[in-house]
Amino acid sequence: MRNLLIDQIVEDGYAVIDDFLTADEVTELLEAGQNLHKDAPKEDRRVFSTINAKATQSKDRYFIESGDKVRYFFEEGAVDENGELLVDPSVALNKVGHALHTEHPTFSKVTFSNRVKEVCWQLGFQKPAVAQSMYIFKNPGVGGEVKSHQDATYLYSEPSSTIGFWIPLEDATTQNGCLHFIKGSHKSGVHRRYIRNPDKTSSDLLIYDRPAPLYPQSNFVPVPVKAGSLVLIHSQAVHRSDANRSDRSRHAYTFHVIETENCAYSKENWLQPSEEQPFPVLFERN
Repeated sequence: MRNLLIDQIVEDGYAVIDDFLTADEVTELLEAGQNLHKDAPKEDRRVFSTINAKATQSKDRYFIESGDKVRYFFEEGAVDENGELLVDPSVALNKVGHALHTEHPTFSKVTFSNRVKEVCWQLGFQKPAVAQSMYIFKNPGVGGEVKSHQDATYLYSEPSSTIGFWIPLEDATTQNGCLHFIKGSHKSGVHRRYIRNPDKTSSDLLIYDRPAPLYPQSNFVPVPVKAGSLVLIHSQAVHRSDANRSDRSRHAYTFHVIETENCAYSKENWLQPSEEQPFPVLFERN
């Protein structure tokens, strides 16, 4: 597995492992995800969008301070201007994050499983830690587009080390918003950063350091995968997903692993470990 995995990530910037989870594990995660909305706030609902510049996450401590908590972010099309739901609560959420891996036992069990540790070992990690986790809903009709991006924009390290673990809990198709990649794009460096604003007088707590790059849409290739697969994503691989305009949801669980041995995780990143809860380590090679 080692050579194939590393070779594909080095060549393409991503790799797919089929049948990473069993059918029972997929069902358990899916049921846990489908129940998350029951604990979502009934007022002061936060909208998350990667497309609309008016989205509040760059100004909102609810987002910035979510690294060691479970917090709830709604779809733009699910909440009206007064914060009232326009759709059923069960399909209103965009995502829940960013500490499901430590705060929810069902997601923790998968994140810290021997299979995940084995993949990290085969990828050459020395002291890998889990930086964040998310449950992404991509519900039918309201599931929003995720713009073209690199994970390193948000989770920057020197040298580049972050690997995204993306696990669909339902079949991800071209109709319901599967991932699209630009093969080999990870070889072109980090195109921009999303950082804590050094201007402490600004209402923008987080800012981009450069304008958004323009990526030709013809360069992207869709990567449809079956439920229970694992998509490994190099931090510099450019990827996106379309809005879900189908009648089928595309739930997924995703988390990011960083190297903590001889690797500097940027203090400018939006997500920072707390003194009380540092990023949990998966293993340490002797």
